[in-house]
Amino acid sequence: MPACLVGLGSNAGDRAHLLQQAVDRLAGQESVRVTAVSRWHETPPVGGPPGQGPFLNGAALLETSLSPEALLDALLEIERALGRTRAARWSARTIDLDLLLYDRRTLRTPSLALPHPRMAWRRFVLEPAVEIAPTMVHPPTGWTIARLLEHLDTAAHYVAVTGPIGAGKTHLAERIVEKTAGVLMPDPVDWKLLAPFSFDPGGNGRRAAIEFLQRRAELLTASRDVWLPGGALVVSDFWFDQSAALARALLPQQQREAFQQRLETAAREIVRPKLIVLLDVPARQAGWLGHRGEEELSADVLDRLDQATIELAGVPGNGPVLRLTGGEAPDALEEVLAAVEAMA
Repeated sequence: MPACLVGLGSNAGDRAHLLQQAVDRLAGQESVRVTAVSRWHETPPVGGPPGQGPFLNGAALLETSLSPEALLDALLEIERALGRTRAARWSARTIDLDLLLYDRRTLRTPSLALPHPRMAWRRFVLEPAVEIAPTMVHPPTGWTIARLLEHLDTAAHYVAVTGPIGAGKTHLAERIVEKTAGVLMPDPVDWKLLAPFSFDPGGNGRRAAIEFLQRRAELLTASRDVWLPGGALVVSDFWFDQSAALARALLPQQQREAFQQRLETAAREIVRPKLIVLLDVPARQAGWLGHRGEEELSADVLDRLDQATIELAGVPGNGPVLRLTGGEAPDALEEVLAAVEAMA
């Protein structure tokens, strides 16, 4: 039977009793066998209305013959039976049961996303999960639960904002820095080079791609003083691998392979982000397109750049990716701030 990981939380009522009741009700399901349960961990609330009490969080490992949708229905029914009501987002709750992993299944429907879309950077999820399922794999990253938690413990306190041209990366990065008293690391490249890049990929394109790569690599080397501002969050309005997206979209095949070798060499020396924030909004629909000279790019070039950037962000091995549908979405900043808080 498939192995599944469920996250449990409570910050209202008799928390420990409610969590144990939830485990007992799960174990009482005819098609479910609970194989391991973590300790309960007390954690501060993340996001949501102020004034909430601390959570008790835990994790349960189980085997089931239920489908993912049927298992979700069973979890929701247990929540209802234990007094869960849904008011403001991320508000206090008697019980919260999240289906985190269903083997290595990936799924996205209106009612269910697998794996859980926020589990990869939530310390309050990973710490109990690693007690009982350290070798379970998180499919989008390709990393085990243990490696995800190690990443939170060891990675620089750095968030990289990426996405298609004009998606609002700089605007969102500036808002994050404003709210966290962080340090902004602006993209050092000259975007006016993009137009000749697309018109002459074999000549100007190659030179521009190498220049983009070198400038970003210089900024992201581990020796830079910007990584030592008393533990402040560093936020860049670019992601180093955006350079690979440009090359993939615009360079001829032979030059692309040579460029990839340069990128892999440079990547060994740079600081990698703890979290990648992907603004998934088509460039031609973005409200910020044209702010820095990108308006000369053709629709075809923009589409290829969109696709390459989004595909690269989804490659396993990059680490956790928070995918947002646009920099101007009302909850975009709230999502990022909650993610930063959850990584601490």
